[in-house]
Amino acid sequence: MPMPPKIDSSSYEGSPWWALYTRHQHEKTVAEMLMTKGFDVFLPLYDSMRRWKDRKKMLSLPLFPCYVFVRGNIERKLQVVTTPGVHMILYHGEHLAIIPEQEIQAIRAAVEGSFRVEPHPFLKCGDRVRVLRGSLAGVEGILSRKKNLYRLVLSVDMLAQSVAVEIDAADVEPVNGRGSAGASQAGQFGGLGIFPKPIALGRSQ
Repeated sequence: MPMPPKIDSSSYEGSPWWALYTRHQHEKTVAEMLMTKGFDVFLPLYDSMRRWKDRKKMLSLPLFPCYVFVRGNIERKLQVVTTPGVHMILYHGEHLAIIPEQEIQAIRAAVEGSFRVEPHPFLKCGDRVRVLRGSLAGVEGILSRKKNLYRLVLSVDMLAQSVAVEIDAADVEPVNGRGSAGASQAGQFGGLGIFPKPIALGRSQ
């Protein structure tokens, strides 16, 4: 399939993001066709090693299965819903379901950085933290832990889905606190079973 023309996304700055629900495993095809039609499209991907009996392969998979983000040109929504592979545009009641810009930018910073990113069960509770340094500086999310690794959970509320980025606990601070998580007193993150000891960054090799 030929590469779609590059879209000047700056012309869409300030326009709201909205989401499409697609057929299973049609996210990339839908994104390419919409870009060809001139839409500004965001399809966040992550790498996942899949193993079969006789082989293994690294695949690039959607972080949010069956969802594609689009902004601008909502007056052309007929061209969107008639795109093969698109089930529907997401609505909140009678209104278009708008995805906050900060949620999109947080996910974009995660996938464009050198971090391992993967889908994560949706979370709305827990200790909210802010990244202090690095390519994710300023991004806010929920701090959790899987085995010995700390992870920053980023959520898209409208989709009720989350992704997790491995992070150093010393590089974050509570949103409502002053000290960094790594310098906090033990038990500050007790509700999540998290202890404030620094770990290695989960960066891709």
